Amino acid sequence: MRRLLPLLGVAAALALSSNAAADTFRVAHSHARNASAVPAAQSSGPVIAFSQSQTGPMSFAALRGIWQAAGATYGIPWPVLAAINKVETNFGANLGPSSAGAVGWMQFMPSTWARWGIDANGDGVADPNNPTDAIFSAARYLAGCGGQFDITRAVYCYNHSNSYVSEVLRLAAVYGRGGGAGGGQFSVDLKPQLASARKQIAASNTKLVSARADTKRLGRAEQHFLHVANTASLLSDQLAAHKRAVLLGVRRDAAERRVNRLQKLLDSAHARLGQLQNGPSMATLPVGFPGASSSSVVSLALQYLGVPYVWGGATPAGFDCSGLVQYVYAQLGVSLPHNTVLQWHDPIAVSIPRDQLQPGDLVFFNKLDHVAIYIGGGYIIDAPHTGTDVRIDSLSEGWYAANYDGAKRIVGAQLGAMPESGGAVSFTTSTSSDNSFSSNVIYFTH
Repeated sequence: MRRLLPLLGVAAALALSSNAAADTFRVAHSHARNASAVPAAQSSGPVIAFSQSQTGPMSFAALRGIWQAAGATYGIPWPVLAAINKVETNFGANLGPSSAGAVGWMQFMPSTWARWGIDANGDGVADPNNPTDAIFSAARYLAGCGGQFDITRAVYCYNHSNSYVSEVLRLAAVYGRGGGAGGGQFSVDLKPQLASARKQIAASNTKLVSARADTKRLGRAEQHFLHVANTASLLSDQLAAHKRAVLLGVRRDAAERRVNRLQKLLDSAHARLGQLQNGPSMATLPVGFPGASSSSVVSLALQYLGVPYVWGGATPAGFDCSGLVQYVYAQLGVSLPHNTVLQWHDPIAVSIPRDQLQPGDLVFFNKLDHVAIYIGGGYIIDAPHTGTDVRIDSLSEGWYAANYDGAKRIVGAQLGAMPESGGAVSFTTSTSSDNSFSSNVIYFTH
């Protein structure tokens, strides 16, 4: 009869999992630990005191201590736990249940929770909706999958998806380098954008007035020589005047084309200024879960708002479109060429459908003549053209909507998909007290 008690406890937990609401599983007996290398939280040190009721999101800083404690307990890099927490629930913003029935802070299936869930905060309940319990349980599960020795395959054990593994490890690398994530939003001060738009309007106006004056002057001169060609008494004078008129006509046509281009730039600047003025002076742009270190990509790119466009520029002194992309990604250790076409065809650039865009993706326009960085919410950041600054534009309006080519996601060469059988990837972490996950202590070998 005693042997049946643990099974009855599991059966009761599974029965509760059918409820639509998030479930709480009460531990009546310790789980069998036939894998003695995987400790229970209670036997590895003091419990982590935490509120029994925590259903809302928490900040990166508030969660970091829990990730680090769980990681130290089970030998799992804490940034990996942070990345899984971000991917699964956006730090507690969406606890589920998911469409598949997963629940809680780290999105456990009820049957998996019944096996691996623990009471890490010592309140007598193993609760997947408690961040401490859930994070420690996730670390325990990863350790049970061999995460102390091969974290890549342990993450694959957690979720059998190559893309999931890539996203988690890339984001973990960002966290290990000191990058963090807050509530999933970037607040962008639009005052520099307003100043840039007004500056562009003034410059375009001045150029347009000058171009129109040139067009009229050339037109008058052309008409004069046409008149001479039709009225001169000598044939040589007629021919010479006609030649001058033709040359002036060519210059007038070019001037008219320049007027048209400047008028379009002026109209675009007025439209952009109107959009900015209709919104608040401080805009909050939503950012969904990032792809390859996209939180850092976007936050870095936003630092260069207002930097002037310089053709061939690839430094904060001035950027062109591909130079901005190259510089931002280079700061994250990703090398990209300074050319839009080459960036599109780069081996680590993977095509992404428009409806699957994520912050940090590269968006291309006008037959690969222009590139921008997607920042979420339908917006991009780019260095458009001479006379403008690095700015935020809408992907769904005007020139950008009409000239959209496609998008690419940059996949770090050292963070590829899960290998097939053979050629396993080993993953070694530091044994320092903070269990840090950073470029100088992580080694990938094939």
